[in-house]
Amino acid sequence: MPLIYLVEDDENIRELVVYTLRSTGLSARGFASPSSFREAMKSDLPSLVMLDIMLPEEDGLSLLAWLRSDPKTKSLPVIMLTARGSEYDKVKGLESGADDYIPKPFGMMELVARVKALLRRASPADDKKETEYAIGALNVSPAAHSVRVNGTEVQLTPKEYETLLLFLENKNIVLSRDQILNHVWGYSFCGESRTVDVHIRSLRKKLGVAGDMIETIRGVGYRLRETPVVKDTAEGEQDLD
Repeated sequence: MPLIYLVEDDENIRELVVYTLRSTGLSARGFASPSSFREAMKSDLPSLVMLDIMLPEEDGLSLLAWLRSDPKTKSLPVIMLTARGSEYDKVKGLESGADDYIPKPFGMMELVARVKALLRRASPADDKKETEYAIGALNVSPAAHSVRVNGTEVQLTPKEYETLLLFLENKNIVLSRDQILNHVWGYSFCGESRTVDVHIRSLRKKLGVAGDMIETIRGVGYRLRETPVVKDTAEGEQDLD
């Protein structure tokens, strides 16, 4: 049974979320402080972590950075739960390596849907692990879970990696933001297309020269071309539309 950890200093929210997750058949534990969460991580690694940003001792982004710096937890699915719902905070959380971001107040049904969707997407599909991809400077080995550009290893977050695989499986096909949300995140909620834009911007940056293969199709979505797209400076700066 998947184990979910929630770090939330608000007792009412913490108890409600843990109760809701347990009532849907998931195992869940709540922590009021980062120190208690860090201690629990020494003995039992969860299947997914939910972090509030505003916490005592240290904030949720610091905990996220700690998780991503450890080889054992660098691919652990993480959802940010926070009252800081501005676009800047959302983008910052996603660019820091979070897989999803849910601003408070949130509905319990939506929360459970996102948790279960992320757990499904985090489970590797055996049939996809057999394929190796080599396009220009980019080499991806699903079996080894490795991404290399010009022979240099590239570290991607789980969602960046899944987005890249989706593009590789659909080369030269235009994918809408809703299609990407449904395939990578497992859901499509109104207003969440920004999540896709942020992840693709970060993915392009990390891939360097290979990132130019991911082309923006204005008003539609994105596609991965087998040859890099030559763009002028003004167009290249408009990735988020």
